[in-house]
Amino acid sequence: MMEKHQLRKTLLAMRRAMPPDEKAWRDKAIAERLAAWLEENPAASIGLYWPTQGEPDLTGVYSLLADRGIRLALPVVVGRDAPLAFHPWRPGDALAADAHGVMAPAQRGAPVRPELLAIPCVGFNAQGYRLGYGGGYYDRTLAVEAPPRTVGIAYAACEAVFAANAHDVMMGTIITER
Repeated sequence: MMEKHQLRKTLLAMRRAMPPDEKAWRDKAIAERLAAWLEENPAASIGLYWPTQGEPDLTGVYSLLADRGIRLALPVVVGRDAPLAFHPWRPGDALAADAHGVMAPAQRGAPVRPELLAIPCVGFNAQGYRLGYGGGYYDRTLAVEAPPRTVGIAYAACEAVFAANAHDVMMGTIITER
């Protein structure tokens, strides 16, 4: 079993090496699987993400979700040791890079608490735990008394063997292209 920091480096390198046409069909398949999953597991509001560092790009399905009446929100880093804040966003709304270079709503009203979070995974294990970038933002976001439902988003090839830490939160489900 690889140490998490080495596993993270390996999986990120694998993502970066994925040919663009392969990434495109995998992203489309994941987006379609998320949309179908939401038909069976409805949510009135969902915290999504804007892809960075080769994450699965689901932006093509965001308009469909908004058209279904689902309220969308994107995360904003508010502090190094703080949970993420989610701000309302609709396709077409302006985006701006946050302090970490991640795209977030340019106009930020009051933060919202989405019913469901779609969380990008660097990797995941068979038990449903996600491997993130190591900053702990989603762990802190989910470390509340009544956390939102979660769906991890990852490429199937990023399934790996690693032990979960005490602060890790198991995803409700993991959606891949398979």
